[in-house]
Amino acid sequence: MKAAFYTAQGPAADVLQIGDQPTPTAQAGEVLVRLKSSGANPSDVKSRAGARGMPFPTIIPHSDGAGVIESVGEGVDPARVNQNVWLWNAQWQRPFGSCAEYIALPSEQAVDLPETTSFVEAACLGIPAMTAYRCVFADGPVTGQKILVSGGAGSVSRYAIQMAKLGGAEVITTVSNDEKAAYARAAGADHTVNYRDANAAEQILDLTGGGTHRAIELEFGANVNLLTEVMRPNSTIAAYGSAQSFTPEIPFIQMMFKDLTLRTILVYILTPEARSETLTGLNKMLADSSLTHAVGATFTLDETVKAHELVESADKFGTVVVTL
Repeated sequence: MKAAFYTAQGPAADVLQIGDQPTPTAQAGEVLVRLKSSGANPSDVKSRAGARGMPFPTIIPHSDGAGVIESVGEGVDPARVNQNVWLWNAQWQRPFGSCAEYIALPSEQAVDLPETTSFVEAACLGIPAMTAYRCVFADGPVTGQKILVSGGAGSVSRYAIQMAKLGGAEVITTVSNDEKAAYARAAGADHTVNYRDANAAEQILDLTGGGTHRAIELEFGANVNLLTEVMRPNSTIAAYGSAQSFTPEIPFIQMMFKDLTLRTILVYILTPEARSETLTGLNKMLADSSLTHAVGATFTLDETVKAHELVESADKFGTVVVTL
């Protein structure tokens, strides 16, 4: 089969190769998927660049994607053949991900894809949509709550805005400029605040009538002081990133006197119960056509280097997708 792969880490143009790799077969409990799309996420390009070491001698990148089940292994219902599916964790702790013509993976990691969602759109799900769903709903319903979503132009944030609105919340999101503010409002945000404003916290407190019930945070370390100021007592921060500060200082006393809860989210290792809830909720939203999907750009498999470079540039809105 044709695939993008690398045998050493480094810049995309230096290490990514396009060529033949062995076509996998579905083992017991697995399905073989003929891929139609593959999502390139920041975590994928960071792994290729060397952020997490080289755990396997050859790696086919990307954890997200979509396609058609071509065959099944022992113990898998043969009726699954020819089903359209979207994938999660396709390359988590595995050498061969979705940036290839075929992938074999456990049957439960290939989720039935409703007809309402295209293969290209389905490549946007996986990491961003599952992270967003868990951040929004891990602590129960959000009906009537004020939800703060940081970085409203990001892929996770855009899904989180939509999901919180579907859940009956009022959404405030932080952005860095007017273009991103318009993008976040188009996704459903009720209010936007430029986080560079000196009075950003005051604006959020005014918009929320005294504080937010929950915050969905991309950069916990950079924003923890702002969060502590704008959260109302007994509220929850769901943080899924802190790239600017891996070891942030936490204003413990201020947080304690508001009885704040910090929940960290890593979508790769959800419990079976949490994953089931997330997948069920997501597919209901897909079947109802409740979600829109931001495809930032599409590239062919031969253009995977360009796809990775665009993700790294951060000069995009939406998910970068490789089509197959």
